[in-house]
Amino acid sequence: MSTAIVTGQPVPGSSLEGDLRALGFDVRLAPDAADARAALAAVPGDQRVAVVDAGFVGHAHALRLGLTDPRFAASAVPGAVSAQPAARQALSRAVAENGIAPDAVAKSLEAAGTAVHRPVLGELVAAVPHDPQARNEARQRVAAVDDEAIRLRTAVKARDGFFTTYCVSPYSRYIARWCARRGLTPNQVTTASLLTALIAAGCAATGTRPGFVAAGLLLLFSFVLDCTDGQLARYSLQYSTLGAWLDATFDRAKEYAYYAGLALGAANATGDDVWALALGAMVLQTCRHVVDFSFNEANHDADANTSPTAALSDKLDSVGWTVWVRRMIVLPIGERWALIALFTALTTPRITFYVLLVGCALAACYTTAGRVLRSLTRKARRTDRAAGALAELADSGPLAQAVARVGKGAAAPVVAALGGAAVVAVSAFTGFGSGWPVLAAAVYCVTSGLAVARPLKGALDWLVPPIFRASEYLTILVLAARADVNGALPAAFGLVAAVAYHHYDTVYRIRGDAGAPPHWLVRAIGGHEGRTLVVTAVAALLTPTDFTVALTALAVLVALVVLAESIRFWVSAGAPAVHDEGEPA
Repeated sequence: MSTAIVTGQPVPGSSLEGDLRALGFDVRLAPDAADARAALAAVPGDQRVAVVDAGFVGHAHALRLGLTDPRFAASAVPGAVSAQPAARQALSRAVAENGIAPDAVAKSLEAAGTAVHRPVLGELVAAVPHDPQARNEARQRVAAVDDEAIRLRTAVKARDGFFTTYCVSPYSRYIARWCARRGLTPNQVTTASLLTALIAAGCAATGTRPGFVAAGLLLLFSFVLDCTDGQLARYSLQYSTLGAWLDATFDRAKEYAYYAGLALGAANATGDDVWALALGAMVLQTCRHVVDFSFNEANHDADANTSPTAALSDKLDSVGWTVWVRRMIVLPIGERWALIALFTALTTPRITFYVLLVGCALAACYTTAGRVLRSLTRKARRTDRAAGALAELADSGPLAQAVARVGKGAAAPVVAALGGAAVVAVSAFTGFGSGWPVLAAAVYCVTSGLAVARPLKGALDWLVPPIFRASEYLTILVLAARADVNGALPAAFGLVAAVAYHHYDTVYRIRGDAGAPPHWLVRAIGGHEGRTLVVTAVAALLTPTDFTVALTALAVLVALVVLAESIRFWVSAGAPAVHDEGEPA
């Protein structure tokens, strides 16, 4: 429930009260300051409250943007200010000190230290005219602009991939409006997208040509729904903690479940074992995302951020055709899913994975090379917050942390890469059951600790988390492949999926300024170096068949622990109310 206190004398012919009620506000009139203070005091403390000037003239969507967005404790547009429970006391003090003028109240809130969100209105009108002529002109400006058209247009992300922009968003925004008018929520659409993708994976698992065609079509429809849920959230400002969790994790669940469906379909169709390709695709895609997250966290608040490479990139982004070429090269989710759907329908799972791996590898080389060049040519001082975020993304367990406490800092990316390459290479080129991978994993534990022994503020230190991810995931992959028994690679797929979920969960908590998962969780699942050591030790001590059982058990254990903690966090009152904007285009 929300309450709007309309201050001042009502204006004849005004639609303000009706607009506010349509937005879900209970409207109370307060002609003077004493009435406003009394009305404000009468509103229960757990409600959002808005103070709106009775002379307000503007679009209903301007009021919606300024008064109903759940992500901000306080927000304002000219002539109106609102506060959620967290900012209610500050609002009451501002009204007591500054009277009933919403603009003055908003300035007072900011002066007292309360952050006030001021949405960009663009063509939307929000004003408080002070004479009849100005009021008439403002009403004419309102009539000249279709706020519903703007609402539909801004429901679409300003920056998106070519396929999404030209092949999905032109009609998915209308699906979003259809859903809004029928009371559907973004979470319901997100869930429908997941179910559609899971059905697509089931169709792929049949191994028949009709099943593959149906799988490709359903995967595309799942992506349409995936676009719709974000557009619905922006169209109706329905952001929620649960929505943040669902949207952040379901995209990965859909894509990786589809990989598993393709692997099962290949086995059912011709007996072709492509689980290694499926796991390789998941590893590559996850590492690509970690590169994105680490680079962005390392640089989003860096001081004096200058780079000739970044300047060139900005210049290319200002030219039409280069913008779209650059966005397509990185193979964002729209292009990637369209590619997967097309090749699923027309070819075999093995060819689909080959094409996907080559495309993602080229995209990874392009984006990573560009970010390395930016980092080497920029002049910036990395902040403590950025270094802290990288340390949290590193996912260091007790062993690495113990080494970090007694070790001396080193060139973090180099040390991390050497240790990771050693354990992967030794695991790949020694026989299954050898003790050498265990020794290499022990060395990896030491190098991992040395890599994080000092704050990660170096130019290329953002590479440390993706190096750790690649080292752990690839070690699991090569050991499962070396086991050479049925079920080993699917078990490894499940373990990497469970661990990857933990890493994505960490990313989205940091994005919501909620910090990393609790330390006990990282300790409980061993950290990246601890899990790597355990997997190599199990491979050395057990038979291939028992190794498969152990991987399966470890996957189940990790999944149960991280899911339980993740669900507890994202449904709690302290979780951030955000809506994930998806992969960078």
